[in-house]
Amino acid sequence: MKFPELSDGALLPLAESFYTIQGEGFNTGKAAFFIRLGGCDVGCSWCDAKETWNPSLYPPTPIENIVNEALSFKAKSIVITGGEPLSYPLDKLCTLLKKNDLEIFLETSGSHPYSGRFDWICLSPKKKKPPIGNIHQMASELKVIIEQEDDFLWAEENKKLVPASCLLFLQPEWSKRDVMMPKIVEYIKSHPEWRVSLQTHKYMNIP
Repeated sequence: MKFPELSDGALLPLAESFYTIQGEGFNTGKAAFFIRLGGCDVGCSWCDAKETWNPSLYPPTPIENIVNEALSFKAKSIVITGGEPLSYPLDKLCTLLKKNDLEIFLETSGSHPYSGRFDWICLSPKKKKPPIGNIHQMASELKVIIEQEDDFLWAEENKKLVPASCLLFLQPEWSKRDVMMPKIVEYIKSHPEWRVSLQTHKYMNIP
């Protein structure tokens, strides 16, 4: 998949932006402004944002417009997600957000080169296109999606690569949650360094 060159990150393909409650991982429950960028070449079959995969569907948006919208909301937490946000250079966007004293969270598979400046990095590695570079060492939390039992092995492989300070989460793939949740519960009881992450926004029926 070809990702567009967008003035070295001064323009980004904005799929959508919205103000909501963070639904997953360590920051669950926080009010946050979400910046969802279009474009992903990882291709997870269970992705709940497949409409974002083709970056050409989304107009190049000046980062000033994105930040000005973020500033119109009360919360100071920003989540940059996708698609795969690291498909693009994020330094300019992060610099502008930081100039406005905003806290920036990144949601990434780590499958593209790292750029930007973040207060919190949620690394969710995918087997189809594993993380590259030293993104594991920068992760604040490791969130592994559990669709089938061998995903526990994938989780353990990635755990070996993150720092001791990194928080560890197992999250059931939504369509398999009834089958996999009992297995996750038993696994965490035997491996208590892990925690459960739920997609609470889906239970709350919010974006």
